[in-house]
Formats: sequence, C-alpha cells, structure tokens
Amino acid sequence: MLKSNRTLKLLVIAASVGALFAIAPAKAEDASAAAAYKDIEATLGSVPDMFRTLPDVAVAGAWAEIKGVQLNPKTALDGKTKELLGLAVASQIPCQYCIYFHTEAAKLNGASDEEIKEAVAMAAIVRHWSTMLNGSQVDLTTFKKQADDVFAAVKAKSQ
Repeated sequence: MLKSNRTLKLLVIAASVGALFAIAPAKAEDASAAAAYKDIEATLGSVPDMFRTLPDVAVAGAWAEIKGVQLNPKTALDGKTKELLGLAVASQIPCQYCIYFHTEAAKLNGASDEEIKEAVAMAAIVRHWSTMLNGSQVDLTTFKKQADDVFAAVKAKSQ
C-alpha cells in the first residue's frame, strides 16, 4: 500500500511537471504571435485577417516565411518575378484570393499587364503539357534524354 501511494504521488508530480512544460511554450508562442502581429502592422500598415485565421502558435512562423522570402528584397528573385510566380501557381490551384493578391502585388512590383498575361499563359502551357505527358504515360527517362538533346542543340546553335 505504501509503495502504491508513493507511485501515485510520483505520477501526480510527473503529470504536474509535464503540464507546466506544456503550458510554458504556449505562453511563449502567444508572445511571439503578439510580436508578429506588431511587426505585420508595422510592415503592412495593418494586420490582414488572413493572419488571424492561423492558430497563435503558427503566426510567427508564417510571418517569418513571408517576410524572409516574399517581401525580402535581397533574395535571388526580384519582387516582380516572385509575384508573377505566385500568380502562375495561384492560377493553377485555382484560388481567387491568391490570384487577386499576386496580380496586384505583381503590378505594385512593376509588372505590366502583358507580363501578367504571360505568367498566366505559362501556367496554362505547363498544365497542358503536364496533363499530356502524365496522361499519355510518356517514359520519364526517354523524356529527359530528349529534353537534354534539345537543350544541347539550342546551346550549340547559340554559340
């Protein structure tokens, strides 16, 4: 009986400690969400509702990803290219929210109406040929060999 009481006490202590560890990170995450909301507002002028759809534990990470890649002017791709890529992907999903956002963001980054049309056309071309190749079950090894031959011929012709 004494041994079972001691075991019960140890289990209660262990559960209490576990609960404290479970609660502590949640408070830290809430703090990082609040900090992220402040940074979003400072950067964008407001906090769009799309960020409030996330659980608090995901806000800081989602904002870091957007700020670190999409809004970062020091990445390999310029802002216009990133937004045109976003528009092409959004057109394929399709997502009306993303199409609107990336079209307007592309314009804000200097994309012309013609560049926007071309990004959407490229998305359509890729989708078309992906459908054709996959649906026809074209052999991937053969396809890669033929593509490499085409690239080599184009490169040789350009020199």
